[in-house]
Amino acid sequence: MLAGPAFFVMMAVTAYPIAQATFDSLFSFRLTAPDERSFVFLDNYLLLFTDGMFWRIFGVTLLITVVTVAVELVLGFALALVMHRALKSMRGLLRTAILVPYGIITVVSAFAWYYMFDINSGFVNRWLSWVPGIDSDLDWFSNFGTAITVIMASEIWKTTPFIALLLLAGLAQVPDELVEAARVDGATKVQQFTRVIIPNMKAAIMVAVLFRALDAFRIFDNVFIMTGGDANTEVLSLLAYNQSISRLEIGLGSAVSVVLFICVLLMCVIAVKGFKVDLASGTDSSSGKKDGGK
Repeated sequence: MLAGPAFFVMMAVTAYPIAQATFDSLFSFRLTAPDERSFVFLDNYLLLFTDGMFWRIFGVTLLITVVTVAVELVLGFALALVMHRALKSMRGLLRTAILVPYGIITVVSAFAWYYMFDINSGFVNRWLSWVPGIDSDLDWFSNFGTAITVIMASEIWKTTPFIALLLLAGLAQVPDELVEAARVDGATKVQQFTRVIIPNMKAAIMVAVLFRALDAFRIFDNVFIMTGGDANTEVLSLLAYNQSISRLEIGLGSAVSVVLFICVLLMCVIAVKGFKVDLASGTDSSSGKKDGGK
């Protein structure tokens, strides 16, 4: 009942655009020639799924999602543990400092990273000239390997604090008595972490991974600003933008948006089913008990 009003407001805002995009995806519709609009049913989707470029773009999007979320989860856990175990007098300062990157607007962050690595205005080449393979002539955005590395690094830097904050909330829910009992029973630090802490914060881990995976899969700003999709770094969100806004192919662009939306839904289902967590009660849905409880 508490979530109901927010749910209905969100549905009122998002339902129409989703329905309109789905409807437009069934037509061959170019904005510069509205009179030539024709119903093609699923032809736009068939065009996408039979195009090798679409699958390459899908692969790049999936690569960014998997790598960034995996690295952020590891770093986020480390930061959450530091904040959780810090002295009370230091906790406020640590949390504020760690959350600074997440508070920066994404566009501003992307431009900052772009100018850092730009061959003309950047300072990274000069600072890292001692590293083999890096010199003043290295153009980070001219080839796929270096460009995708900078894009993912910027994502990891900005959004790791978000993961850390969610995991910190999960750590606060782990009873100290369980950790102490495991220590008394002779469990090592690793065993305490893997067999007590992680099982009891499964819900927090799932929420962190799910939220970040959905956000990473829809990445747009960093790619648009740093490369514009050049060097084979185009992602699904940028493809939808290019088709709809740049080329004015509303039908095909809407089809890409619908595919992106379906992928996001599938990711939600897979995450919830895979973690087997009942988010409403914080229990393991496979056993009906508290995560990690016996």
